[in-house]
Amino acid sequence: MCMRFELPNVTEMNDWIAIGALALVGLLIPLAMMTVSYLLRPSVPETSKRATYESGEVPTGGTRIRFNIQYYMVALLFVVFDIETVLLFPWAVVYLDAIESDAVSLLEILGPMVAFVAILLVGLGWAWRSGAVQWAQTPRQVDDT
Repeated sequence: MCMRFELPNVTEMNDWIAIGALALVGLLIPLAMMTVSYLLRPSVPETSKRATYESGEVPTGGTRIRFNIQYYMVALLFVVFDIETVLLFPWAVVYLDAIESDAVSLLEILGPMVAFVAILLVGLGWAWRSGAVQWAQTPRQVDDT
């Protein structure tokens, strides 16, 4: 019994060649831009280049100041719920086609997305309860702490 190997379809190979070429170009362009920038940049060493702020203003005070953690919490919550939106839109586009095809059940279509949204709602409830989404405290809340 002899097994024969079939050569891959020419169009399949062309697709992979195109993907490889795109990846190569995607790597070469940024590397070339960084190389040209490195070679053409001016090199003028000055003491003002080593200053904390290069804006010409004389720095006053220390550079180590404490920021309110609330800024970071709001930014993290924004990123989480922004990613949620990015994941919900493609699912919503495919949802109608999946229902019309009758290839999968409604539970298989809605189940993962309902679980995803439920996990995010639990996270939002935790953030709300811990005060991460509350920007300013009322005088009554300040007195309670």
